[in-house]
Amino acid sequence: MLPPLKRLLTSVFLLGAVSASTQLSAQEWDLATELELGAIFTSGNTNDENIRFRGRFDAIRDDWSYRFSMDGFRSSKDDELAAQRLYTVGSAMYNFDPDTFVQGRVAHEDDRFSGYEGQTDASVSYGQVVLRDIDNMSLRYTVGAGVRVSRAEAAGGDDFEEAIIRLSTDYSWDISDTARFNQILSVDAGERSSIGRSESSIETDIMESLSMKFTINVKHQTEVPAGREKTDTEASITLLLRF
Repeated sequence: MLPPLKRLLTSVFLLGAVSASTQLSAQEWDLATELELGAIFTSGNTNDENIRFRGRFDAIRDDWSYRFSMDGFRSSKDDELAAQRLYTVGSAMYNFDPDTFVQGRVAHEDDRFSGYEGQTDASVSYGQVVLRDIDNMSLRYTVGAGVRVSRAEAAGGDDFEEAIIRLSTDYSWDISDTARFNQILSVDAGERSSIGRSESSIETDIMESLSMKFTINVKHQTEVPAGREKTDTEASITLLLRF
């Protein structure tokens, strides 16, 4: 890993570790977990296997909040791998007040068919929460900067590191007492390559802690290895468990 990214990763992790360790003897943490799974299996003339999974863990106490998430997809056809992706994100956030915060974030994507062995980015952002005066809506945005490392899939390929500007928004709308709409947008803009992501989802409660979720994910990268598409789209229906 290249030196600037090492320094930024070290700073982000130390920030989280120090803040957590100084609070271990205080009051209990507020913890929340989400697990999400969807799968399709076929057999007979065609043997297909498609698995979509996601897990998220949140820990909050006082002015600090932490989040770790994993988002993955695997598809095979006649026992031959057709797609495999794992996107992992960790973040630590300090709240100055209910509406403003600063966030350190580290993300790594391992996409077997993207042409990259992996892409890792780290950033520090300033954010605000708006629309607080509307009962059933909320909007959060962040603006920050960081660095991204892209490692080529082929041996001797073109590995590169670049500074990025990160912008993101997270919009939530409670359509009813049992249904919610969420829209997450982000752009990691670099001089050589920029990555935009969109996640649109609708959740409907089945029981108190169980929901059905329909999601459309879109990822667009401006520069990709030869023979690869710039835009990936994924639609899924999953069960979401909260506890």
